[in-house]
Amino acid sequence: MSVLEIAGVDVWFARGPQVLTGINLTVTAGEHWALLGPNGAGKSTLLSLASAQRFPSRGTVTILGHLMGRVDLRELRRSIGIVDVRLRLPAELSVIEYVETGATQTVQSLGPPAEAMRQRSRELVERLGLAAIADRSIAVCSQGERSRARLARSLVPRPALLLLDEPAAGLDLPGRADLLNAIESTVAAEPALASITVAHHLEELAASTTHVALLREGQIVAHGDVGLLGDETALSECFGRPVRAQPVAGRWFAIAE
Repeated sequence: MSVLEIAGVDVWFARGPQVLTGINLTVTAGEHWALLGPNGAGKSTLLSLASAQRFPSRGTVTILGHLMGRVDLRELRRSIGIVDVRLRLPAELSVIEYVETGATQTVQSLGPPAEAMRQRSRELVERLGLAAIADRSIAVCSQGERSRARLARSLVPRPALLLLDEPAAGLDLPGRADLLNAIESTVAAEPALASITVAHHLEELAASTTHVALLREGQIVAHGDVGLLGDETALSECFGRPVRAQPVAGRWFAIAE
């Protein structure tokens, strides 16, 4: 089942440059894509299309079978989970209260959620290793704990598509390892889920990554299954200098020369 179809898409701004050109990308259920490329390559803009936050200037974007421009975006966005470190964390809430706000996709508590959503939140907190700090203020949690709380919150409404915008940014080594383990456990527990992760470093990709799209100057220079990361020519073209990568225990590590 196709979850996302981007066909012949260009994006430009009225008083700025064209940021995406000729983008074609299809994501199906159970696939987990990584978007890689240098700064300014267009990764975040592409993710904004996938999240139904931006319309293409040319071409079409179809999300969960609904063509952008012909669907109620509020309803569509309920089926899309987003993990974005730039979104405000409400300091007045505990971890479990913050996770529960995923039921309404707000950044504040709107009262007790329905029992099914409350139970879902508890299950996610347990699965992602946050049960011991469920009642702790999110304001005093470590960056690694907050990253997993963001992931749990995004999963509460059982999205069909999960979008992660640099989820490991700013994490130390243990925090990153815990987050990647949490992502991998999510993929194992929810096999129909599809995801797209924007990352600057291969080391920030979970071992559950199945596909890769390499972007440079607003264009996809190569895409395919995760084995593409072993293609030194494709990586070097993407980043504009010699780059090689190798897998270790299912995760990838890169060296730029």
